Amino acid sequence: MIYRFMIVSNEADDFVREIQIDSEATFLDFHKAILKAVNYVDDQMCSFFVCDEDWNKETEITRVEMDTSSEEDNYTMEATHLEDLIEDEGQRLLYVFDFMTERAFFIELRETIPNKSLKEAVCSRSNGNPPAQNVDFDKMAEVPKGTTEEALGENFYGDSEYDEDELDHEGFEGLDNIADDYYEENRY
Repeated sequence: MIYRFMIVSNEADDFVREIQIDSEATFLDFHKAILKAVNYVDDQMCSFFVCDEDWNKETEITRVEMDTSSEEDNYTMEATHLEDLIEDEGQRLLYVFDFMTERAFFIELRETIPNKSLKEAVCSRSNGNPPAQNVDFDKMAEVPKGTTEEALGENFYGDSEYDEDELDHEGFEGLDNIADDYYEENRY
């Protein structure tokens, strides 16, 4: 059986990859196909996560074996076949490629094609540029010259057309009491 996966990113709106891969392939094969499709280097820790329909992580498939308690199932990419954990169209996965910042690709099984097979994965659709593989923390830490307001622009904190007189103060009445009540009920 062939699986057709759609891969997107929340960092790049126009980025889409579609990978077709045999259901008997391993998660390691899928990992390599993804790296090839986005031109990433295979030098980072990464994991797949089988997710529920709301993208909540359920089962982790790691690149290398991790020390976990014997009560938990331990899945590695090399030893786990796609068909072991994925069966139904619509199944969702996360591929975390940057553990430092929890950056990931969102993957969905869009189609299963029965009675066919592939020797190796194929990138059948490639649109847009992928996000950078690694975050450049040095570049993020650079502060442009000038004052913060000049560097960030007048609209950084909100609408430059904001007029306090247009604010509906009546809509906020009673919020102080609600906040005080919540604090009283939930303090240690």
